[in-house]
Amino acid sequence: MPGRMNPRQMERMMRKMGLNMEELKDVRKVVIETGSKEIVIENPAVTIMNVQGERTFQIQGKVSERSLGTEIPEEDIQLVMDQTGADRASALKALEESEGEPAEAIIKLMG
Repeated sequence: MPGRMNPRQMERMMRKMGLNMEELKDVRKVVIETGSKEIVIENPAVTIMNVQGERTFQIQGKVSERSLGTEIPEEDIQLVMDQTGADRASALKALEESEGEPAEAIIKLMG
């Protein structure tokens, strides 16, 4: 096809512009921690781009998130148990899944 550049030409041109790309092999998981949650990327494809000494990581894969250390007050657990008739483990699980929001946990268990 006229006008299309083959991969080797593209790589050469990018190097001339000061851009190098490298695929990171055998990566199993990438975890990004914030103050309130973890973002987990399973079986990622990770590419490192080096542009004039500045490294940038591009990550693609299956993304999931989970809250970090959300302390759930005992009163909230008891409230969910009382309102739904659920046992402690079920009430706690529903609260964790609803990020500590009792109303959402109650709706989740009642629905």
